[in-house]
Order: sequence, then C-alpha cells, then structure tokens
Amino acid sequence: MTDEVRDVSLPVAFQDLFRPAPYKIYHGGRGGAKSRSFALALVARAFVEPIRVLCTREFQSSIGDSVHRLLDDQITALGLQPWFTVGKASITSSIGAEFIFKGLRMNIQEIKSTEGIDVLWVEEGQSVSDDHWEIILPTIRKDGSEIWVSFNPGEETDPTFQRFVINPPPGAIVRKVGWQDNPWFTSRLDEQRRYMLALDQEAYDHVWEGLPRKLSNAVIFRNRVSVEAFATPELNVRFFLGMDFGFANDPSALVRFWIDDDCLMIDYEAFGWHVELDDLWKLMAGRAGATTEQLRNWKSEDDVKYPGIPGARDWPIKADNSRPETISYLARQGFQISAAEKWPGSVEDGITHLKGFRRIIIHERCVNLAQEARLYSYKVDPKTNDVLPIIVDKFNHGWDATRYGLDGYIQRRGGTGVWARLGAAA
Repeated sequence: MTDEVRDVSLPVAFQDLFRPAPYKIYHGGRGGAKSRSFALALVARAFVEPIRVLCTREFQSSIGDSVHRLLDDQITALGLQPWFTVGKASITSSIGAEFIFKGLRMNIQEIKSTEGIDVLWVEEGQSVSDDHWEIILPTIRKDGSEIWVSFNPGEETDPTFQRFVINPPPGAIVRKVGWQDNPWFTSRLDEQRRYMLALDQEAYDHVWEGLPRKLSNAVIFRNRVSVEAFATPELNVRFFLGMDFGFANDPSALVRFWIDDDCLMIDYEAFGWHVELDDLWKLMAGRAGATTEQLRNWKSEDDVKYPGIPGARDWPIKADNSRPETISYLARQGFQISAAEKWPGSVEDGITHLKGFRRIIIHERCVNLAQEARLYSYKVDPKTNDVLPIIVDKFNHGWDATRYGLDGYIQRRGGTGVWARLGAAA
C-alpha cells in the first residue's frame, strides 16, 4: 500500500475496512460517517488496486440515487482526480479499477450474472429483502471478494439485521458506529441530535444511537405499509392532497396520494417545522408552483428547504378545520384548499378506512411518513403490556393529512356507500 493510501484519514472505528474479511458490516445511527468512510476506503483501494466494485442498494431509480457523487467527492478530497475518470454512470481508475452502480429492485437478475466482483457495497442495507440477499450473496464468489454493508437499522426483525448482526456469518467484521465515531460531526448535526434527545428519547435512541425498533403489536399500520420506489402515472389519475397544520414543535405536513387497485399510493410529502404563515405556500408548492410575484421573495436556500409537491396548486386540498384563518389565507394565495370535516370518533373512523386498503405503499422519498408508519401506535398498558383502544397523539401528522385528503370518502360509523363512491373517483 502506498504512502498516499496510508495517509488517508479514515476514522479509527473504520480502520478494519483495510483488513481482509469476507463481510464488513457497519450499522448504527445518523451521523456515524458510514457512507463517507466506505467511499473513502474504496477510493483509496482503487488507487492502488485494480478492484471491481459493485455499488448497490435496494432502490435506485437513477444514478443520482447511488453513491456515485459520494465517491466523486472523496476522489476530489484526496486530490486523486488525475488518476480517476468520473463518467455520468461509472468511475474508473488509471490502473484498471472500476465502480459499477445498480439498484437491486430493478436489476436483480442482471446483478446475478455480474462476474469478477471484488467488493460488493450495499448501501442502506436495512431495506434489502431476504429474497434479494439469497440471490446476491452467491454472486460474490471470486476468491478474496468481500461484501460491505452500511445501514441504519430499521426494525429488529428486518432481514439484514437478523442475517448480519444477530447471526453474523463466519469471519464477519461487525461494527456498531455512531456520531461519537465521526471526526467530521458538525455543530449543526449536534444541534439536531440534542433537539431530538430533548423531544423524544425513544425516537432519539433509534435515529441517533442506532437501536433497532421492536415492531410492536401496538403499531397501528403494522404489516400493512411498505416503502418502495414506484412511478407515478402521467395520465388518468385522480390525486388526493391533505394538509395538517403544525403548531409549536409539530410540523406542517402536506401529502399527495392516489388509489390504484385497492392500494393507497403515497408519492409525495412536504414536512416543515416552524414554517411561518407567509412561507407555507413555499412548503406546499415549491419554486415550480410559485407565481411571478412570489418568486421575487424566493431565496436560494429555499430550493433545498422547500422542494414542494407537484400539482399542489392544481388539485383540491383538504385541511385541518381547526385553522380556518390559515385555510382562508392559503386560498387567497391561489390554492384550492378547504376544511375537512371532523366529528367525534373521526380519527378512529379514518384509521379504520385506511386499514381497509389492501396495501398502503409509500414512496421511498417520503421519509417522514415512512417513519410515522413505524411509530404511529395505540397506547400500551405499562403493567400488563395490553394494547389499548387509545390512539397515541404522536407521529401522526402525515397520517392526519392523509385522513383529511380522504374527506368525503371516510364514513362515520354506520354510514353507507363510501367504497362505491371511492371506486368511482379512483
């Protein structure tokens, strides 16, 4: 190994990436530098070895979803641009190393036939299904080849956690890393970490300390929700939009979805914390939905902060009726927004309606709603562990928005005709 590679500033917790092992499994919480360290180590190896690296993840609809940019950034950080060629969908080194990028969900059979892989890097490994592990593991069969997996744990029962952490294969290096191991941990990230710690210990333990969630029988949408990549139809689709208004530390949430073959398909979300009334239109519509007048007040940082939801100005929006003044203001901003009806038991009726769908499928970009799907729960008796018919008023902002979006379709208990009308609209 050359002096240049020995000088790579790899965090201490990741030094074992340079030690031969058939499996290198790094898991833990947010801010643990897993992806950056993996990319740094692989670029360093590709500088001195003609290795062939397959970089993959469960969902990758474009090269922008891959670690391509991250590897490019590390090549630049190390000053190795003269020895690497970075293409739009590939990276090669002057001595013959090659990085290949493929998504598992869309390319599993193609990956199965890929030959000569020295390192398989599976990013966001918590999403990989057991079926896909059964296919890709035998694919990496070259002598001395390695499988690298980086992920933030999801559920305790997830296939990746069970396969590599609970029951690690022989010779595996398995490391739990966190923000404490990250020499690049920023003050901004530390502010976010401390804020969640003060707000919700359970969520903090999962997000920042990397503890897997135990899938409880109390989770309202248990075994009913899946998170995956899918394409939105361009024609003949009726979109529903619902909005929940934030207050204090609660976010404002706008959700877009449609109904397909008795499945609720949620393709966009817009979550914003402490959004001022004058900026709510930005959260909802983004730059693409701004009027000429509104663009005059658009700031460069708003592009990242407020991506918006496509068609937010074109489709009816149903919103929380407890904020009539906010609804009136947004209507004056050009949105087709009106109040959703509420009644005693409307939350329970709405949940019953949502559970009536064959599946609820959330697009992978809707990270906040996906998190709520794992946490939105019934109350549990602390002494008996009995699940009670009481809905905990937490992790429900996206789901409240979804219920509001279905205003007119959710029936009061004892009502009739909802499914017939829903099918006609869909």
